[in-house]
Amino acid sequence: MTLLNILIANLAGGVLSVLAAATLSLTILKDMSHKLVGFSVGILLAIAFLDLLPEASESLDGHAVGATVLAGIMIFFALEKAALWRHDHHEDDEHVCHSPNHAAGSLIVLGDGMHNFVDGVLIAAAFLQDTTLGWATTVAVISHEVPQEVGDFMVLLSAGYSRMKALWLNILSSLASVLGGVVGWLALSGASGVIPYVLALAAASFIYIAVADLVPALHKHRKPIDVISQFALLAAGIGVVVLGTHAH
Repeated sequence: MTLLNILIANLAGGVLSVLAAATLSLTILKDMSHKLVGFSVGILLAIAFLDLLPEASESLDGHAVGATVLAGIMIFFALEKAALWRHDHHEDDEHVCHSPNHAAGSLIVLGDGMHNFVDGVLIAAAFLQDTTLGWATTVAVISHEVPQEVGDFMVLLSAGYSRMKALWLNILSSLASVLGGVVGWLALSGASGVIPYVLALAAASFIYIAVADLVPALHKHRKPIDVISQFALLAAGIGVVVLGTHAH
């Protein structure tokens, strides 16, 4: 029964958060994807520095966390180079997006998948302790996943992905939480030592995407009104994560 609750919670939580984000991203915000890059930067950096890294630091010392983040940034740099190389060699493929930020879209799905995997493990841990706590944790995870998923949609749409492809990529990423739930249920004690490293790597991916891919896009718009709106949206992105973290 505990495993069934874990599976239902992770599957429902992932789907609900993606659908809620899709509703916002593909309707109310559908014509603002190019303007909300700053919002995405705020969300990504806030999740990395205020959520993922503090959690990783609870189990690892500062040197280990820093080394893992540094290694992660180097890994994602290499992965992006490989993705750009593949893009350059498939320019005649009509299904390949020609946006320079296409690689960022692939990386954000990977980073979000790692984050969702850890969420799945944490939900499993809560259910193994108490069913009520498990469902409460699931609701809390959904509440802080929605703004992150909105940010992901903004990145994917601004990178040139179609709305349907962005939706399916986010759903696929959300299913990593189901895998995390099963792993947590099967061998929580064995997986617990790996969780901080996964958190740090997920943080590294978000930091890399924000700083290497999205901030340069913001610098292309340098009018005073652009700077003001970028700061406001960046602060808004940080704000929703702070609120979600306190709710969690």
